[in-house]
Amino acid sequence: MMGILWNLGAFLLALGILIAVHEYGHFWVARRCGVFVERFSIGFGKPLWRKVGKGGTEYTLAMIPLGGYVKMLDERIEAVPAEKRHQAFNNKALWQRSAIVAAGPLANFLFAIFAYWVVYLIGVPAVRPVIGEVAPHSIAAQAGLSDGMELKSISGIKTADWESVNMAMISHIGDEQMVLTAVAPGTEYEVRRTLDLTLWSFDPEKERVLTTLGITPYSPPITLVISQLVDNGAAITAGLQLNDEIISIDGTSITDWQQVVDAVRSHPLQALVIEVLRDSERVALTLTPNAKSLGDGEVIGYAGFAPKVEPWPESYRIVQQYGPFEAVVKAADKTWQLVTLTFDMVTKLVTGDVAIKNLSGPISIAKGAGMTADYGMVYFLGFLALISVNLGIVNLLPLPILDGGHLLFFAIEAVTRRPVSERVQDIGYRVGSAILVVLMAIALFNDFTRL
Repeated sequence: MMGILWNLGAFLLALGILIAVHEYGHFWVARRCGVFVERFSIGFGKPLWRKVGKGGTEYTLAMIPLGGYVKMLDERIEAVPAEKRHQAFNNKALWQRSAIVAAGPLANFLFAIFAYWVVYLIGVPAVRPVIGEVAPHSIAAQAGLSDGMELKSISGIKTADWESVNMAMISHIGDEQMVLTAVAPGTEYEVRRTLDLTLWSFDPEKERVLTTLGITPYSPPITLVISQLVDNGAAITAGLQLNDEIISIDGTSITDWQQVVDAVRSHPLQALVIEVLRDSERVALTLTPNAKSLGDGEVIGYAGFAPKVEPWPESYRIVQQYGPFEAVVKAADKTWQLVTLTFDMVTKLVTGDVAIKNLSGPISIAKGAGMTADYGMVYFLGFLALISVNLGIVNLLPLPILDGGHLLFFAIEAVTRRPVSERVQDIGYRVGSAILVVLMAIALFNDFTRL
């Protein structure tokens, strides 16, 4: 229950910040263009708090926190006194109206740059993208990648850490090839490798992009020594203790932690004889893993213990931290990568290269907000930047109910030299609303299937 409340709180905080940023973009430019703003609202429905500013604008915090709006003086909506007609949105020049509408998404992009700027000022720890293992006969192996190589760039995008690698690789869904550069162990020379993606199959819901290409990132060795035990878990019930070293399970010698994982997962509610080394003595215990049902109906066992992992070598650790000016450049570059990646994903969603089941809704966003808030301010800011970019791009889609739809009407007006008729706009709003409702319904359905 506490986890749900934490996720909800983090989600509302993130949503409130991003809505305020988006609507403030419209508000700020509208005021600069001489348009009178009647109301600036965060949320819809019944106001929980309101205040009228010196300029006459009413600032409102409403009950339903799933959006916001800026209500401007507009003769198309209600009658405007003659002395205020020059302050009405519809009476402004085309470029001013376009600037006001475009300012919302632009504010989201600028906020992403600001958030990443703060992240890079504080510094974010990461590890170099060094390949631990390349699966035989995989796409990566056929391209000539090998164990120990460090990935330097993908399609011209520098990859300083695994997050950058994942983002760059995901952007190639539906493409025929991927070009990357890497450095082999013990050398300083970059080599170019081309991955053939014509037979690449990737389901983001079930698979990791690296695994489907045959790449396993380097990670420190996992020992067979128990370092964590879950209270009231099956491991404690069996008598396992911290610092026990697992030697065998049901008479089979254990040399790798994955053997332990496989044995526990495949024996829900079935007794296993585990032999451990404790204070230089062999101790035999009986472990009966608990049962756990997965989303697809599969039942697996789990025991509630974790192994000791060797520390990362210092040579693999990096901290992405920069001075105030260099951080601006890095933040702008990171935001641009997110913008291009999101545009690519939207395009591939339309063309069918990305399945509609990969759409995410508010539940997934809430879970992401809660998880990143757990990790600290730096990660939460990175999450805000990611969602801010997505919000900006979604609002630029050419659906009449969104900012992109208004800009489409303005573009038509620029070409035809006359505004799009209200009848056509009304039809467009109805169609756009229907499409948006369908997409939201699909996103929510996808969210529920992931629970």
